[in-house]
This record gives sequence, structure tokens and C-alpha cells, in this order.
Amino acid sequence: MGDFRYFLRVRYGECDAQKVVFNARYGDYTDLAVTEYLRALGFGEGLVDGSFDYQLVRQTTEWKSPARFDDVIEVRVHGLQVGTSSFTIACEFRRAGEDALLARSETVYVMIDANGKKPVPGPVREAVLAGIAARVDHAGWLASSSR
Repeated sequence: MGDFRYFLRVRYGECDAQKVVFNARYGDYTDLAVTEYLRALGFGEGLVDGSFDYQLVRQTTEWKSPARFDDVIEVRVHGLQVGTSSFTIACEFRRAGEDALLARSETVYVMIDANGKKPVPGPVREAVLAGIAARVDHAGWLASSSR
């Protein structure tokens, strides 16, 4: 299945003194994109009512090229692997409509409940590994053209 694609527009306050996206913002962007990915996979209600809960245990970001104020960033999201209680999601950041990679992140999440870690449920395992070809556009980029 194709990658999930999330579109966002860089806001002025997300840029640093060098006038590029501050590196820590890629963690924020990853969180936004992964949340929408999980919602698209069908776990949105669980995110709201607390029946689907997870926490970040490790995140790496490899930065390649700067994004700047008002750029529209396309984040391609896909599952990499699922363990007993964890799952790993990759995000690739590009300027919308371009092929050049701006950054790439890998994030490991652990399923939890009130008592601590819990196994990844079968439906979550299957959905994360299968992925979903969908788009969420919080930048209005797709609507502004025939993309």
C-alpha cells in the first residue's frame, strides 16, 4: 500500500535565528503526522477515549536540508516494524511537490495502559505493517491546485 501523506505549512514561530525550521520542531511535526496516520488507520476514537494509548521511547532525526517559513512540508509516514509491545514509525520530510529529502525520523512507541506496557493488539500490528494510502492536508496545499 502507498504511504500516508501529511501536509503542513511552516509557521514563522517554528523558525530559528538562521531563518530555518528549528531542529526540535521535527519532533513536533512527527507527532502531528503520526497522530493523523493512526487516526487514518482507524484508531482515532481510541486516541480520544484513552483505549488506544502509547508513549514515545526513542526518536532519531536525520536532517538533510533546511525548510523555511511558509514552506509546505509533505510528511510521508509508514510503519517499519512491530515488536511485542512496541512499534516503529518512519517519517520522511520533503517540500510538497519536490523529491529532495529534508529530513527523516524514526520513532519507537510502546503500547501502554494504566498498569504500564502492554502487548501491541493484533489489529494495531496488522494496520501499522499494512499502512494506508491516504492524505491529510492541514496546509491547504492540495486544494490550491490540481495535485
